[in-house]
Amino acid sequence: MEGLPQNTPRTVEEVFNDFKGRRAGLIKALTSDVDKFYQQCDPEKENLCLYGLPNEKWEVNLPVEEVPPELPEPALGINFARDGMQEKDWLSLVAVHSDSWLLAVAFYFGARFGFTKNERKKLFQMINDLPTVFEILNGNAKQPKDHSGPHNSSSKNKSGGKPARQPENHIKPVKMPTPPKEVESGGEEEEEDDEQGATLCGACGDNYASDEFWICCDVCEKWFHGKCVRITPAKAEHIKQYKCPGCSSKRARV
Repeated sequence: MEGLPQNTPRTVEEVFNDFKGRRAGLIKALTSDVDKFYQQCDPEKENLCLYGLPNEKWEVNLPVEEVPPELPEPALGINFARDGMQEKDWLSLVAVHSDSWLLAVAFYFGARFGFTKNERKKLFQMINDLPTVFEILNGNAKQPKDHSGPHNSSSKNKSGGKPARQPENHIKPVKMPTPPKEVESGGEEEEEDDEQGATLCGACGDNYASDEFWICCDVCEKWFHGKCVRITPAKAEHIKQYKCPGCSSKRARV
């Protein structure tokens, strides 16, 4: 993975320029290069991540094997939910996770090199003046304020134009659901229907439906559409303990 900068940023301005470079790469992946990005996120492959690189490029790759990683890792297994969601919703979900990852990387550098309270505040203000990747994808981006830096003009060109895809203004939230319980008697059936109706898929965020196959992670106890994690009823019969993509990625850390 090429995500590590050759010259590790140590000042607020250097961290901000690193942030802008990675952000520009992610925007490119989700807009002008979206067809290429979509093809690379094959659900048949293992857990994949979208990396934004400091040189304004991007790559879809497996997570690093080093534990703990040198830098915070992006969302794992983005490819699994690709075919189980509307494309615009899936891209929006990837965009939100990408925004979170960008902040994590920037403030990792701040913590590593001992930024003061004022330096952290300055870094956040500089970042907050830029529209998020999600806002760019939705076409809701406001004109960013000018900040000096070698990547400034190129970042504006990439973020100022209209995005290639126009997803909905809101993505579906992913919440911790209450797992559906077995109905023990007819009197509890109505209560159970209400409980199941509030259960959301941990991958796509859609509601529980009784006519769809679902599977529960034995570790985090989240429920998933079988199609979102590529588990069929026949395959589930041979699984003694199911771990979702997120929990599977943590096995090396245990």
